[in-house]
Amino acid sequence: MRKIDRRIVIVAAFIFIVGMAYGLMKFLANQKEDLKSRPSVEAKRYVKAQSVEYTKVLSSVSEPGRLTSVAEVDIIAEAAGRIQQGEVSLKKGGRFSKGDVLFVVYPDEAELALKASKARFLNTLANLLPDLRIDFSDYEEGYMEFFSSISLDDPLPQFPEVEDEKLKIFLTSRNVLSQYYNIRKDELQLSRRTVVAPFTGTFTQVNMEVGSYTNMGGRVARAIKTDELELEVALDRFDAGWIKIGDRVIVHADKMGMKWDGKVVRKSQFVDPNTQSQGIFVLLNNHKSGSLLAGEYYRAEFPGHPVDGVMEVPRNIFFNTDEVFVIVDNRLEKRLVTIIKVNEKTMLINGLEVGEILVMQPLINVLEGTLVERLGEGGSAPGIEKRPDPETSN
Repeated sequence: MRKIDRRIVIVAAFIFIVGMAYGLMKFLANQKEDLKSRPSVEAKRYVKAQSVEYTKVLSSVSEPGRLTSVAEVDIIAEAAGRIQQGEVSLKKGGRFSKGDVLFVVYPDEAELALKASKARFLNTLANLLPDLRIDFSDYEEGYMEFFSSISLDDPLPQFPEVEDEKLKIFLTSRNVLSQYYNIRKDELQLSRRTVVAPFTGTFTQVNMEVGSYTNMGGRVARAIKTDELELEVALDRFDAGWIKIGDRVIVHADKMGMKWDGKVVRKSQFVDPNTQSQGIFVLLNNHKSGSLLAGEYYRAEFPGHPVDGVMEVPRNIFFNTDEVFVIVDNRLEKRLVTIIKVNEKTMLINGLEVGEILVMQPLINVLEGTLVERLGEGGSAPGIEKRPDPETSN
């Protein structure tokens, strides 16, 4: 009986204590004053902005281009034979000047055959002179001088003019004219065995070196002209339309800190289907400096041209290609613009209402409707709080 009474007392005491604790908690909670909730303050961003105004802008055109030679030729052997050394090294990268002998195709056999033909021609003339003295005495002196001027080692002199029809028939019947022009043809073929540089340049490819045998028409080497080069620049049709043949161009090598004067010499009459650009060719003289190398990339600066009814803005203010932010009632709104021209760091645009406030700086992680204040308005710069002067506050 005592055990049961003891348990009842313990349970009752526990319930009493819990009830007292709960009642005390409610009492203290009612004694505490409600905290006044603070109204939420919307964050404000300070931005650079400018009123939209359209003017006439002098737009410069500066684009990169690749340098190429004005002449790139294949050097072909016009005779068969073994290739002999000329005045320059027949190696890739070898340099030469205009008029240098590049190489010679073995000429000895052709030279001997030519001398034999001249000897036979002299024999024909020697047998002809007595008949000329009798039948064409008026022409004897001229043909004697021609006969005496012929040398086996030199090219044939000019053949005397034949105006008399009987004399022409006489010479033709003795094969004099045919022998003469056959020798002239052989002389021309012999001269073609010596290959002379048509311009100052360098070998970009060598297929046959000294000692190799080449057939007639064999491709021996490939060469480019190095004293005159062209810079090919691809421009948008809008910009290319302002460029004229003869315009002065400044070509920059930014890495070397150098520049050259060039001149527009050609405009392509077609548009590249892949880039939708038109090719502009700028001629550069490389006679003195020799520092320009074909294959390098340089930047061409063309004369500026006026574009009317546009506003020039930084490129980094755009998002989604052609969208910008404007400020309406201190809040951001998106606007679509029309891009007229893209420069290296700026763009020429229109499509906004005159007087609209255009944001002139890139904004990151902002949404349309964000509260903003134009930088320079509102009395203080962003992040700087005005503090009272300690002398005037007392």
